[in-house]
Amino acid sequence: MNIHPIRSEHDYKAALQELSAYFDNEPEPGTEDGDRFEVLATLVEAYEAKAFPVDAPGPIEAIRFRMEQGGLTVKDLVPSIGKPNRVYEVLNGKRGLTIDMIRNLHRNLGIPAESLIGSSG
Repeated sequence: MNIHPIRSEHDYKAALQELSAYFDNEPEPGTEDGDRFEVLATLVEAYEAKAFPVDAPGPIEAIRFRMEQGGLTVKDLVPSIGKPNRVYEVLNGKRGLTIDMIRNLHRNLGIPAESLIGSSG
C-alpha cells in the first residue's frame, strides 16, 4: 500500500491529488483501493485538523447562526433573553449572557451550551 504520514504541505497536496482521483469513482470498501482511499482520507482529515484548526463559534455567533438557521427575529429571543432592548444589547456585545439566559437559549432554541459559554464576542 506504501502510504506514509502527512508531515508537510507537499505531502498534503500529494495526498489530496491522489484522493481526488477516487472522488469521481469511489472504490468499494474492503477492496485494496477502498482501503487506500479510507486511509488517505483519514490522514488528510488528521492533517487538516492540526494544520487548519477551526475555532468554535463564540456565543453571539452561535445565537446569530441559530437565528439565521431558524428564521428567528429578536422577538423570538425575548423568552430566552429578556426584553427586546436586552436582546439587542446581547447581540451587539454590550451585555454578556447570564447563566439563566444560557440555560434558556439552550432549552428553548437548542443552541449548544458549550457555544454559549465560550468567550463573549
